[in-house]
Amino acid sequence: MVGRRRRRRRRRRRWHQLLPPALRPVVLPLLPPPPLPRVKSQPSTWALVHPPATARTSQASPATPPLQPKDPHPPSNATQAAPVTSKTTTTLIAGMPGLPRLSLVEGAFEELAQELATYIDSIRGEGSNLASDILPNLGDAEKPAEERAADTDKEAVLKKLVAASSALNSAPERELQAAYNLLIHLIHQAPKPQIFLPRVCHFLTSPISSASSPQTGNGIALGILGTLFNTIQPEDVSRYHVLLAIVTVVGRSGTYINLRPQLADVDEWVKQWEATSEDFDSEDAQKLYLEISKAAAASNSPDAAEESYLYLLKALRTAQDEPSSSEARELSIRALKTALENEKHFDFQDLTSLDSVQALRKSDETWSDLLELFVDQSFDDFMDFKESNPSFLSEQKLSEDVLDRKMRLLTLCTLAAQASETRTLPYATISRQLQIPAEETESWVIDCIRSGLVEGKLSQQRQEFLIHRATQRVFGEKQWREVASRLETWRSSLVNVLAVIRQQKQEYITEKEAEMAGPEVRSGQGYRPDRRQRNQGGMMALEVE
Repeated sequence: MVGRRRRRRRRRRRWHQLLPPALRPVVLPLLPPPPLPRVKSQPSTWALVHPPATARTSQASPATPPLQPKDPHPPSNATQAAPVTSKTTTTLIAGMPGLPRLSLVEGAFEELAQELATYIDSIRGEGSNLASDILPNLGDAEKPAEERAADTDKEAVLKKLVAASSALNSAPERELQAAYNLLIHLIHQAPKPQIFLPRVCHFLTSPISSASSPQTGNGIALGILGTLFNTIQPEDVSRYHVLLAIVTVVGRSGTYINLRPQLADVDEWVKQWEATSEDFDSEDAQKLYLEISKAAAASNSPDAAEESYLYLLKALRTAQDEPSSSEARELSIRALKTALENEKHFDFQDLTSLDSVQALRKSDETWSDLLELFVDQSFDDFMDFKESNPSFLSEQKLSEDVLDRKMRLLTLCTLAAQASETRTLPYATISRQLQIPAEETESWVIDCIRSGLVEGKLSQQRQEFLIHRATQRVFGEKQWREVASRLETWRSSLVNVLAVIRQQKQEYITEKEAEMAGPEVRSGQGYRPDRRQRNQGGMMALEVE
């Protein structure tokens, strides 16, 4: 087949050569196809006002489910009210991943402020004169742009705009995010933007009445707050107010699971704000941790209860300067109650080490006694506590079933730790100490293993629990002495092993030396070993050396 094609090509070439030059076919070079024209999509437009103005705002992202990763090359979604006359300002700061990070706004401050004021007037209806109220502070429109900007009192204008911006929550859903982005852009041009940001964050934590559903409104609010958070420098304390608003909206929407990975740096942020700003103190950190704890508690995530307690504990640690204060007492009781009700929390030493919790011995002795029970005492002691305080658990709204189960598991953990020498625990002992029927013993041991308190095997034939590992509920002086004793035992064992190894090594060397001495004696009597024996002797000498 290939040969036929080649012959045909040769015949065609000869035929072309026989024709006169004017009749020969012209062979054009193969050019690449022309590039397709780039079609620029027209942005969706919306008008803040009908009078002439110069502004364009682009939304950071459309209304999407909160805190979802964004496309790195999102389609254009700009909103335009009139021709553009100023350059585009792009703000992109490394901040919280997963949140909108881009905000584009064009136009002079005076024109944008006038446009936003007119738009707010249209939302508020008749009787609203915001546009005329800010006009005296905007400078003379007849002057050049630079002179007018110098005459504009931006702080006075923003005070009036921000005070009236709560009306934006009733703006149409498709216009809401662009309007807030415009307001944020104006605030960033103020000499002190931190004055106005907390109030804007407060408005965004309020329900958005124009949204088609509460979840949609929360998504829009999170998109705006995410853009705002990522346009603020990391060391700026204004980020605290934005983050607090984000956590509030997340708690209200029940989407803590989406915020969880983005809170990995919250402790570093708090330290940075404390170091760089005098306006940020321990009370602000406490408020943030409490809000995160509240948002986690409202989530249905499996680990949310434990995370809620951990953030509550962080909030409690910020109140240790005055451990006997009413605020510290309230937080201590709240943290203790949360730890007791959490079915997966068994370590209470993080509470007992705090001064405010130790102060409960004087102010709330019953709470202190209950904590000591779960620290190092048994189920029998807990039953005695309930007899002495029959109404305490019900008054404090504590689940007696949850506490009974937790105390039984902790008691079993203590029994396993105390049986460290025999490494066995009879079923009868478990049944008696936990006050349970004998047939339920194995199920309780299995629950204790699942909780991570102990490890081992069940022997139905011997009716014993073979212990591999047991958690120490309290690690104090007694436990340290036990660790020291075990280390000394291991050290003695290693010394004995080392002595045996040295003895075996010496015996091996002596034996090899004796084997090498044999050929030397025979060589003096006219005996000469062959090459193979000489090589083996050399290898033996090398090994001994």
